[in-house]
Order: sequence, then C-alpha cells, then structure tokens
Amino acid sequence: MKPLLAALAVATAAALGAAGCGSPGAQSQRAVGEVSDDAALTAKVKTAIATDVGARAASSINVETYRGVVELSGFVDNQEMASRALAAAKKVSGIKSLKNDLRLKAS
Repeated sequence: MKPLLAALAVATAAALGAAGCGSPGAQSQRAVGEVSDDAALTAKVKTAIATDVGARAASSINVETYRGVVELSGFVDNQEMASRALAAAKKVSGIKSLKNDLRLKAS
C-alpha cells in the first residue's frame, strides 16, 4: 500500500508542478488598477492620434500600453504621418515612456 501512496503523491506533485509551467509568474501579473490605467492611457493616445492624423489614417496605427509604457506600431503612408502620430502621443500625460515602431508602407 505504501508504494501505491508514494507513487500517487509523486504523480500528483508532478501534475501540479507542470500545471504552473505555462503561466506567467506573479511578478509579471498586473493589478486591476494597472490594467485599467493602461487601457485608459491607450484610449487617450488613440484619440489624440485620430484627432491629429484623422480616423482613417489612425486605424492603421496600433497602440499598446503595458505599465505606462506606450508602443506605437503599424504601417503609415509617409514620414510626416509617423511624426504627427508620435507628436500627438507625446502630448498625452501619464506616459512613462513611448516606443515608436511605426513603419512606412512600401511604395
């Protein structure tokens, strides 16, 4: 009986340990307040960009925020549009840092 219990205990421990392997650690998880702050910041940046470059052009610009760090990505028609989008985003308060990964569309 003892070997069966030992085998069961080992199997249970292995299963529980493996279940946590794919999940992010506690340090990478954000509090509810952080998530809502990031969502609000993303909305403000998207609105600022759409106001400056227009809704149609802004639809090709992705805005992602993680812990106050905002990243712009996507493809724009020209360098002026990229510069205007970046300038509009910089005007939004609350951004800790801004990453620009905007690319020009191929001609």
